[in-house]
Amino acid sequence: MGSVIITVGPTGGQTTREMTPHLPTSPEEIAADVTAAYQAGATVASLHFRDADHRPTADLSIARRTIELVQERSPILVQVSSGVSTDATFEERLALMELRPAMATLSPCSMSFGKGEFRNPPEFVRRLAGRMQELGIKPELEIYDTGHVQAALALQADGLIEGPLQFGLVMGVPGGMAATAANLVHVVRSLPEDAVWQAIPIGRHNFELAAVAIAMGGNVRTGLEDNIYLARGQLAPGNKALVDRMAEIAASIGRPVATIEETRQRLGLPVPAPAG
Repeated sequence: MGSVIITVGPTGGQTTREMTPHLPTSPEEIAADVTAAYQAGATVASLHFRDADHRPTADLSIARRTIELVQERSPILVQVSSGVSTDATFEERLALMELRPAMATLSPCSMSFGKGEFRNPPEFVRRLAGRMQELGIKPELEIYDTGHVQAALALQADGLIEGPLQFGLVMGVPGGMAATAANLVHVVRSLPEDAVWQAIPIGRHNFELAAVAIAMGGNVRTGLEDNIYLARGQLAPGNKALVDRMAEIAASIGRPVATIEETRQRLGLPVPAPAG
């Protein structure tokens, strides 16, 4: 099965400082945590951004500064969340693509999301997918429920996204599919044979379902966006500790963590031209 790609989600759009004091929110804090996560084995950083009051933001200057700091400190591959938060406007979310990250998330469907609503109407999804295609941004299709796969495949059929497709299977969000091994197996069976996928189990399911995904040949995501605990009642002191634990799980199953070069190749990302 080869190596496993570990993505770190250092901040997210839902985790708060009240939930954990270890949440990085400033560009400098996020960059420091991502660098430590890279050293622990993460090769992709899925980035959300926060303002000075620790609230989710699509402010382009904050986003640009965060990305620049992350890329200055390590070669980790950057993925920008196009979701931002349930309060972000469509235009704010679309504007983030003008930063031209290597990758960005693309959620094909609307859904209830905890106490809010994550809106992804078809017209907006098509606009976002089209702009990502124009800018050469690799989409990761965020699948929160089984029917979302078919909506993603419809985008491919219409020429708005190109294969091999990359999927993030988010499990355990209230309003989405439950975090169970049966659901994971069912969704993976519905993906194209050449798809690349990672499991994104939320909360207490993060490690246990990640182990199932790794054993199935998939990739995984962890980080304070998804899980704030190392064990019951034990807050993770930062993102590095969560990546360390995920790398240990992968090693116990016999899969080493992927290198940057392996990750680029598996995700179909171009190798950057040498400086000068």
